[in-house]
Amino acid sequence: METNAVQGAMSGMRQMFNNTPEWMAKAETILTTFGFKIVAALLIFFVGRWIAKMIQNGLEKGMLRAKVDPVLVTFTVNMAYAAVMVFVVLAALGQLGVQTTSFIAVLGAAGLAVGLALQGSLSNFASGVMIIIFRPFKIGDYVEGGGTGGTVKAIHIFTTTLTTGDNKRVIVPNSKMMGDNITNYSAEGTRRVDLTASIGYGDSIDKAKAVLMDLLEKDPRVLKDPAPFVGVLKLAESSVDFAVRPWVKAEDYGDISFALNEAIKKRFDAEGLSIPFPQRDVHLYKHEA
Repeated sequence: METNAVQGAMSGMRQMFNNTPEWMAKAETILTTFGFKIVAALLIFFVGRWIAKMIQNGLEKGMLRAKVDPVLVTFTVNMAYAAVMVFVVLAALGQLGVQTTSFIAVLGAAGLAVGLALQGSLSNFASGVMIIIFRPFKIGDYVEGGGTGGTVKAIHIFTTTLTTGDNKRVIVPNSKMMGDNITNYSAEGTRRVDLTASIGYGDSIDKAKAVLMDLLEKDPRVLKDPAPFVGVLKLAESSVDFAVRPWVKAEDYGDISFALNEAIKKRFDAEGLSIPFPQRDVHLYKHEA
């Protein structure tokens, strides 16, 4: 009887499996075939995303520690995260058996098209990165570059903003700024003022030099080191020209240039030193008819 009972149970189980719906059988086949691949793909995706986050955070901390411009930091870390995630997604799809060659080709073509369309912008971006990294100038410096000159007010990824002496705002593309010579008048902290003062041939050279040196020594804006210089620059056609070269702080350059020119004229007048200027004699002839 026990044997009959066991045989009956086995027969019932076979009957139950024979009555299993078709969709469950297909599901069982799919899970058996693709289950491991799905698990592997999900594992690749989540681990890859975690690695992308780690790279993003590490890159951001490193760039901030190096005092890189915050705008560049945000842009760079987001681009790095996006690039890693593209590779992660492609790897996960490949694990599922999806042919990723066509995706890569499409991405490459799209990247080429975008690169060609944004060629100028990418050039400005690259130049902006170079400006931020190599620091040829900083905010507050007076520079000449890109065909203009002014005080640097802002440095962006694509452009640099200057303010001219007459308070005009000039926005220069970074590629143009880095594509030519850059003259930074503020980088060294001090500047030499180059002036020319002239006297007549009948005046005393020694007296003129003493007067010029006295003016420079009494002006508190003129630096003692490097010492100011006064010397005969040229024996011109109608004058003796002096080179007047004091050193000043960069921020005092404009003011002292104007002030010294005025002071030299007044002092020469007071000391009886003449400043030659071109003269013409006009002769009128009367022709009789």
